[in-house]
Amino acid sequence: MADLKMPDVNSVMIVGNLTTAPSFRKTTNGTPVANFYIASNRRFKDNTGQWRENVCYVGVVAWYKLAESCAENLHKGSAVLVDGELQSRIWKNEDGSTKNVVEIKARRIQFLNRRLPSGEMVADGEEMDGVALDDGHAPPPTLEETPAPESGKSGSANEFSFGYENLKL
Repeated sequence: MADLKMPDVNSVMIVGNLTTAPSFRKTTNGTPVANFYIASNRRFKDNTGQWRENVCYVGVVAWYKLAESCAENLHKGSAVLVDGELQSRIWKNEDGSTKNVVEIKARRIQFLNRRLPSGEMVADGEEMDGVALDDGHAPPPTLEETPAPESGKSGSANEFSFGYENLKL
C-alpha cells in the first residue's frame, strides 16, 4: 500500500460577483497583475424549512493579459466565472507579524455581464453575453459564435440541459 500515490489535483471553479473594483498594478519587472474579491452565494433550507443564504468571499489573482482584461472590463458588482487553482502566500508585515492568504490564481475568467453596443458591461445578470479569456492566450469564441449541439429525441435522459453546453473551460 505504501507504493500508492494519489494524483495531484488543484482545480477550482466558482461563480460570483466582485465586491470591489479590481486593483491593477505592475510588478517591479513590469508584469501586470490584478487582484479582486468575489462573493459567491449559496441558498439552502435550514432545519426549520426556512431559506437561508451563505456568502463565501474568495480572493482572486490574475496575471498578464488576463489581468489587463480584468482591469478594463470588471467593476464592483460584475459577475464572473473563475477557473483556476488555489495558491497560498505567506509574508511578514512591517510590524513583524506573519500573514497567510489562500486565493485563486485564475487560469480563465468568463465575464458574465451583458455588453452594450457602446462596449460597456451591464451588471443585470439577464444574459451570459460575456467574453472568456485564458491566461496569456487569445480569447476563445464567444457564446454566440459557438454552435449549439444537435439535440436528439425529446424526453431522453441524456438530452436534459442545464444551459452549460457552450461553456468552454
